[in-house]
Amino acid sequence: MRGPQPRTITLIGAPIEGGAGRQGCSMGPKALRIAGLADALSGLGHTVIDRGDVGPRDNDFALDGLAHNVGEVTGFARSLADAGEAALADGTAVYLGGDHALSFGSVAAALRHADRLGKTLHVLWLDAHADFNTPLSSTSGNMHGMPAAFFCGEAGFEGMLECPKMEATRYHLVGARSIDSAEVDLLAARGADVNDMAEVDEYGIAAILRRILGAVEADDALLHVSLDVDFIEPDLAPGVGTTVPGGATVREAHLAMEMVGRCGRLVSLDLVELNPFLDDRGKSARLMVDLAASAFGRRIFDRPTQPA
Repeated sequence: MRGPQPRTITLIGAPIEGGAGRQGCSMGPKALRIAGLADALSGLGHTVIDRGDVGPRDNDFALDGLAHNVGEVTGFARSLADAGEAALADGTAVYLGGDHALSFGSVAAALRHADRLGKTLHVLWLDAHADFNTPLSSTSGNMHGMPAAFFCGEAGFEGMLECPKMEATRYHLVGARSIDSAEVDLLAARGADVNDMAEVDEYGIAAILRRILGAVEADDALLHVSLDVDFIEPDLAPGVGTTVPGGATVREAHLAMEMVGRCGRLVSLDLVELNPFLDDRGKSARLMVDLAASAFGRRIFDRPTQPA
C-alpha cells in the first residue's frame, strides 16, 4: 500500500489567548511541540519546517459592538495571514494554537492562496461551536467565537484584515452541540452546512465527511481544516476551556482526519483551543498530534503504542 505523498509542511505557532474568555491557550504551541508534532509528521516522510511563533502586529484597530481584545486579535490575524500565505506558496501550513481567533488569519491566508490560484476554498470546521457571531450579535464579546462570520463576509469586521471572502455554503461545521440562537438564525439564512452531533450519531461521521469531501472534489477546490479540541468528548480531551459533553470519540475524530488525508486537497490545518493548564498530563496535546498525523497520511495500523 502506498504511503502519503511527501509534502513540505510549515509549522506556525500562534500563542494567542485574547480571543478566549480565560488564560492558558498561549501555552498551546509549546505543548504541541513537546508532544512531538514535528517528529510525527516528518516520520510520515514529509519535510517539516518550524517557523516558530508569530506575534501580534502593532495596531490601534477597533470594532463597533461587543468584542474584547480587538487590537491583539487583529494583530495576530494580520501576522498569521502573511506568514500563512508565504508558507502556502511552498506547501502546506499547520497552525499551532492558541485560541480559535487564530483562524481569522489562517483562513485569510488560505483564501488569498486560493484566489491567487483561481480556486475556491472550502472550510471544514470540527468544533462544538459555530464561531459565527459578530461584534453586533455576540453576548460574550469573545472573539474566538467570531472568525467564521468574518471569513464568510458578515458585517461588523470592516477594515480588520484584507482577504477574499467565501460563501457560507462552503463552510462545513461538524460536531456542533452549542450554538447561540443568533448564530442559528444567521447560519440558516446564509445556507451554511451545519452538522450537529445528533446527525453524526444518526448517519455516522463517514457519511457526513464523504458528502463534504465530495463537494470539495466537485468544485475542484482547496480545503482548510480547523480542528478544535472541544470537537472531541471532554473526558477524552480535557485540555480545553470550552468543554461541551457529547463530543466525537477518538475513532470518529481519527476517521474524519484520515478521510481528509485521503482526499488530497488539504492546504492548511488549525490545531486550536489547546489549554495545557487544563490538560491531564499532556493527554489532549498527544491526541491532537495523532489527529494531525492522520490528516497527513498515518493509517490506523501505523499508530505507535502509547506508553502508560
